[in-house]
Amino acid sequence: MKGLGTAKSFATLSLLLATPAGADQAAGPVSASAQADPLFTQPYIDKDEWRDAPVRHRYVHGGFKDTETRFSFYFPEKVHYQGRFFQHITPVPDDENLAQKSPVGEENKIGFSIASGAYFVETNGGGRDQVGMPGKPNDATIAAYRANAAAARYSRVVAQQIYGGKRPYGYAFGGSGGGFRTVGSIENTNGVWDGVVPYVLGSPMAPPNMFSVRMRAMRVLNDRFPQILDAVEPGGSGDPYAGLTPDQASVLREVTAMGFPTPSWFGWRTMGIHGFAALYGGMQMADPSYFTDFWTKPGYLGHDDPKAFEGYRLQFDAKVAAPITAQEAATLNLDTRITNGAANVDNAFAALQGKAARRIVAFRLSSAPPAIYFVGGDLIVGSGEAVKQRLTISRIVGDVVVLGVVDDAVAAKIRAGDSVRVDNSNFLAAETYHWHQVPPADAGYPEWDQFRKPDGTPLYPQRAFLLGPLFTAATTGKPMGQPPMTGKFQGKMILVENLWDREAMPWQGDWYRRQVAANLGAATDSNFRIWFTDHALHGDSAKQEDPTRTVSYLGVLQQALRDLSAWVEKGGAPPASTAYRIDNGQVIAPSDATTRKGIQPVVAVTANGSAKAVVKPQTSVTFTAAIAVPPGAGKVVSAEWDFDGSGSFPVKAKLPAGPNARVVLKTSHVFVKPGTYFPALRVASERKGDTASPYARIQNLGRVRVVVE
Repeated sequence: MKGLGTAKSFATLSLLLATPAGADQAAGPVSASAQADPLFTQPYIDKDEWRDAPVRHRYVHGGFKDTETRFSFYFPEKVHYQGRFFQHITPVPDDENLAQKSPVGEENKIGFSIASGAYFVETNGGGRDQVGMPGKPNDATIAAYRANAAAARYSRVVAQQIYGGKRPYGYAFGGSGGGFRTVGSIENTNGVWDGVVPYVLGSPMAPPNMFSVRMRAMRVLNDRFPQILDAVEPGGSGDPYAGLTPDQASVLREVTAMGFPTPSWFGWRTMGIHGFAALYGGMQMADPSYFTDFWTKPGYLGHDDPKAFEGYRLQFDAKVAAPITAQEAATLNLDTRITNGAANVDNAFAALQGKAARRIVAFRLSSAPPAIYFVGGDLIVGSGEAVKQRLTISRIVGDVVVLGVVDDAVAAKIRAGDSVRVDNSNFLAAETYHWHQVPPADAGYPEWDQFRKPDGTPLYPQRAFLLGPLFTAATTGKPMGQPPMTGKFQGKMILVENLWDREAMPWQGDWYRRQVAANLGAATDSNFRIWFTDHALHGDSAKQEDPTRTVSYLGVLQQALRDLSAWVEKGGAPPASTAYRIDNGQVIAPSDATTRKGIQPVVAVTANGSAKAVVKPQTSVTFTAAIAVPPGAGKVVSAEWDFDGSGSFPVKAKLPAGPNARVVLKTSHVFVKPGTYFPALRVASERKGDTASPYARIQNLGRVRVVVE
């Protein structure tokens, strides 16, 4: 059923395919005039078929002639359709078939959409060629919103052919870079989407500053994180600065005031540099002189205090022993990821590495560089066809350097015998880039006040321009010179942010809320919500890093989409925004569910009546938990204990008859062996108290400390 290259062929193709009871056949040809964008005037469909997994749906695949834009639509049977669609916007242009690769259950966007009365839309964002890379000019508006808008518009044409009826309502959602693109989508268009749910959203000052500040802390505090974490864990001292040197304390204060959630340092060993891997090349191209100035000019740390980098700066010369292809790396079990984790907003930019088995992903050197702290650097070519070129290195494994985001054509030119230098000088210089990126005092970024003198002027030399807004403008599709995000949009929005997010520091959600409030004024509450999720990181997957500390926020996203559609279509206002305050860069929400608001349940757990219990082996410890769901946000549907830190939560608590919005649980546990334990209770609520549905289950957890000695 391929090769049908025009939109008009859709009706004919539809008649050839089996249609189950209750599903209408398409009626009449598709009108290309339905497309408002002159670049996307010729939609076509090359596949239209019924599928049974994850649920029965009609799969429609196609694109737009003379473009690389492709789309996939997933239509439910008519009996399940309620006149709307949900559309996912990826962090970077990606694959229009991602949803088909998701596991069945909470993560499956097709199943969730159909269970919510919607068809599902996804695109490739205009194609991988639309990914902005250094030295590669693109029309940023295509990936930012135009490709997705064209697919959204055309999906309505197809939906009305299938179902008849009125114009379908449409709602987009996207996180991280996809959050920028989701905001850009609704700010740059009218009538395409009726509402959006951006999540884990940054601010225009986020790139690369949210990564540079954490990279500095990762290096300086590397061996002190265990004691820092112990202080902020339940039953800890509460003072993460105790025992730090003045320099270490200064670095921790800096990164905390910039918004890094202190409890989230539990992932210090594995979290790496994250999105900086994708930003580094653009940073070098946009501001190349910074990396020289850093080591040579007064006012820059590399010049003023070079001893701060003793034992960390690497400039190692060698020769290439052999290039390593992706296929060879797989055989060697060589980790070539530029980030850790599953495929989600945490590492969607890893798609920039490509998939070709023959592309060069690493090089074996003639000798191994010294073993030092290393999170990234450059491979500088000293001879051969690629002489004077730089390639980013993501990690060093013995005598192998693994490449980061690079130009494949340059990597392919490097041969065995070429001289190279492994140099992390620029990565070290990047650690304090945010010192030299102080925004105007009236721009609404108090997090940068720590880098100002008493008279408000910057402490350090400033670069000629602010790099973050340039990166963000390209992602949101705004013209250069205009604010990347204005808070001006038509429709409704629910913004989801996470209190433990270490990539999009939580205060940035409040920054955007202030833009919306400045635009909408008294109408803000009628069109906007911001919900913070406690114990949630950046990644949008069901399985989270250390589940005894963190929870998935997928249920919050799913409920936000359902609440958004009810808000738009029926006027039913969703639960109130989360209440919070910002103190020295940290977003702090009330501990009481009624006061906190939002939609996430709140959990308070004690061991023998306290946050910390000290007992002897074989002694029973009594645990008490109070669970409360904010007003109008749902009922408690599950609670499960993990006493040994395995993360499996094997003990299912018996809930009182209900379901109920408030639950008190009591249980006991005997610890046999000496040690320090952090028992956790993970709970979930659901709006209607449905215990069976895998969707829109809002999670949270509580933790305590038990010392067995």
